[in-house]
Amino acid sequence: MRRLTRAAAPLAVASILALLAAAPASASFGLKNLGFALENEDGSAAIKAGEHPFAATTTFDANSHTDPELGEVPDDSVKDLLIHPPLGLVANPTAIPPCSNEDFTARNEGASGCPDSTALGVTELSVGFEQPEFFRAPVFNLVPPPGVAAKIGFVVLNVPVTIDLGISQEPPYGPVVEVTNVAQPIRFYGSETEIWGNPASPVHDEERGECLKPSVEDCSVLLPEKPFLTSPRSCSGPLQTTFRTRSWQDPTTWLEYPIQSAFGMAGCSKLPFAPRIDATPTTTQAESPTGLKFDLQIDDEGLTSPDGIAGSDIKKAVVELPEGVTANPSLAEGLGACSEADLDRESLLSAPGHGCPQSSKVGEVEVESPLLEGKITRGEVFIATPKANPFDTLIALYIVLREPQAGIFVTLAGKVTPDPETGQLITTIEDAPQLPVSDFRFSFREGARAPLITPPRCGTYTTKATFTPWANQGSPFTTTSSFEVTSGPNGEPCPQGNPPFRPGFQAGALNNNAGSYSPFNMRLTRRDGDQDLTRFSATLPPGMIAKLAGTTQCSEAAIAATKTKSGKAELASPSCPESAKIGTTLSGAGVGSQLIYVPGSLYMAGPFAGAPLSVVAVVPAVAGPFDVGTVVVREALRIDPRTAEVSVDGGASDPIPHILAGIPLKVRDVRVYVDRPQFTLNPTSCDPYAVGAQLWGGGTNVFSTADDSPTSLSQRFQAAGCAALGFKPGLELKLIGGTKRGGHPALRGTYRPRAGDANLSDVVLRLPRSAFLDQAHIRTICTRVQFAAKSCPPGAVYGHARAFTPLLEQPLEGPVYLRSSNHNLPDFVADLRGIIDVEAVARIDSQKGGIRATFSDVPDAPLSKVVVNMQGAKKGLIINSTDLCASKHRAKASFAGHNGKAHKARPVVRARCGGK
Repeated sequence: MRRLTRAAAPLAVASILALLAAAPASASFGLKNLGFALENEDGSAAIKAGEHPFAATTTFDANSHTDPELGEVPDDSVKDLLIHPPLGLVANPTAIPPCSNEDFTARNEGASGCPDSTALGVTELSVGFEQPEFFRAPVFNLVPPPGVAAKIGFVVLNVPVTIDLGISQEPPYGPVVEVTNVAQPIRFYGSETEIWGNPASPVHDEERGECLKPSVEDCSVLLPEKPFLTSPRSCSGPLQTTFRTRSWQDPTTWLEYPIQSAFGMAGCSKLPFAPRIDATPTTTQAESPTGLKFDLQIDDEGLTSPDGIAGSDIKKAVVELPEGVTANPSLAEGLGACSEADLDRESLLSAPGHGCPQSSKVGEVEVESPLLEGKITRGEVFIATPKANPFDTLIALYIVLREPQAGIFVTLAGKVTPDPETGQLITTIEDAPQLPVSDFRFSFREGARAPLITPPRCGTYTTKATFTPWANQGSPFTTTSSFEVTSGPNGEPCPQGNPPFRPGFQAGALNNNAGSYSPFNMRLTRRDGDQDLTRFSATLPPGMIAKLAGTTQCSEAAIAATKTKSGKAELASPSCPESAKIGTTLSGAGVGSQLIYVPGSLYMAGPFAGAPLSVVAVVPAVAGPFDVGTVVVREALRIDPRTAEVSVDGGASDPIPHILAGIPLKVRDVRVYVDRPQFTLNPTSCDPYAVGAQLWGGGTNVFSTADDSPTSLSQRFQAAGCAALGFKPGLELKLIGGTKRGGHPALRGTYRPRAGDANLSDVVLRLPRSAFLDQAHIRTICTRVQFAAKSCPPGAVYGHARAFTPLLEQPLEGPVYLRSSNHNLPDFVADLRGIIDVEAVARIDSQKGGIRATFSDVPDAPLSKVVVNMQGAKKGLIINSTDLCASKHRAKASFAGHNGKAHKARPVVRARCGGK
């Protein structure tokens, strides 16, 4: 039999503890002779990790002094005492039955009336009303009140003393022993309390309950042996215990006394550790929104076996979801975020939403422990505020666990790392509490806005989890779990081979009145399970053009600055000027029936990828609480110099983003609204046209363009109301210079249409027979190859042209060439240059000796004036066949409008005669 004595206890403690707290030199309130020890039956230190020690002994004395009249008195009275035993030390309150409150408070010769079967230790106290007396009393397992995991107590001097055992509600969530409101009438000098590791063991019978009385000899009990205490399962260093106390006289001041053992636990490498997992999405359909059921199970028979060795607790968990399971952008719609301040407001009894907003909740947790039979610790999973969480990451999770009945409150933070190239998700939780867990059930919510997306193909997918034990941190344990994807999206058959690509395309003007300004909209879509949209090209109908006058361009510097900004910064202060904005975009990302839509702005910009103009889509990628920067997609705009058709060159433009910050976007819907007032102009032709498009699918490897494949689509377009447009252009012709027969005058032609009329389609101009083509003056002809390379020789220039349009602030102008042709005579070509280039070509021929110029298929674009000046004298191509001043000479002009109307005119060819 082993007995505690006041003399032996300090010696035993001194042999195993290095005390860091000492009594003060002068009398003052506080504690001294502090000790905590895990002991074997022979009194030696119990240092085997995971074992069930014979006993845990706690020793402390209160500071005291000698009063001349009262004798030894404590320095003030202890009000509250908190003891934080070593991390990892756990107690099982179900190891023996509890004593009811009625029995505990019943008096039996000044002691408690608790049955012997509820005894779990012995305490020795130095207390008294006047002078210190020594008492030994049994310690009983009591029925804990709500909010307390376990409760023990004893009775001394007919005063019941209760002690709460629980888990600290602050990190690192270690065990805590709490004694509150110690009775003041009794002077407290010190105590030594021994709690048995296996209370039902017969070895304790001589000190059990009533057997502390000399008159009682048999206190044996018939109970199954079950350990109450389990030693820490970590061998990282000496054990640390902290005592905290405050007095009745100064209840605002806490005194703290940390002590450290001279040893640590040993044998951690021998502790069992083999967690199992089961990870299953909530749907078996490919590329669909899904929740996740994740079940972690740990078998630990040694924890509840008196002769067994408990397994290690989990220190770190790394869960790698299979490649193909990615974050769902749709989750962000309506999603809130939990800030660190919100998390700090969470408590054991806080109401939902008092701390983390319920809008940030994405899942739930249930935890079972073999030490809390019948109790399930439940929790919620919240999205942490991006970039303002403990990891400074885009995605992080907060797990808030509560078991109000046992007073358990734990918060965990998990770092979620998406692979920047594949989107594979890796979740890491570190420094988990050293608390035994048998089952950890984690579930992400399911539904249209579930947090995850299943892989895009059918097959078997494996989740890998790596757990690092507290006991043996250098030997992590890896386990796996597999699931099947058995159908395509929406229950369709599993896709075979290369994924399908069935994009949708819509485009058109909101108002199709001919010659009117109208917003222009375009929409690109794809279905779940299809290849990703990687890029697109589009060609607008002839005559659908934009008014650039009054529209500035977003500079290269501004575009570069946009790419470096966060989405919120771009929203607050756009880099491109408002004067360059021509419309908006709306991009829908995600899978299933609910997408997340992110708006953007569309700006006009300068040359790009060899094109004269470009359009820049600036999309601040802000969705819910997430900000992944600003997405900039620049599209080259090409204008056909012959037809003035506008096209978006997808092959030379930026691709549609596939992944941002490790989140595959799954772009399903791209809407473009070109809605700047008085910007997009409809054609004046009512012929049926189409908006053409090519959409590229990403093939099997969205990170490579090698297997991208285009699909051609079109949307019918036809303007209306062309007959209501007028058409009556004017033409002036002047010959400047020699008027005599054989002279070579210069020619100036000025074309003036009426505002609001249909645009010119064709014109045939016949000069009067007084003007012949002098082929002897054809010097040099520019070849087609030279013209295409913009390297016509200077000798091929025969004039100059300027074209004015309300669509541009500056006219287009350039030289007039004679260019080689398949006809008998070279073509007349005006090479007009400016913000865009236009090539105006006329076939030149001679009819009955006169000169005829035929312009066909003139671009359907509004003109306000066109001036053509042809050279004269030695460089002139026109030679007079008569004296120009002898009579009036008229040309013949036949005009055709794009609306089908015609107009003929016989303008006088004016010459300077007699000073007139």
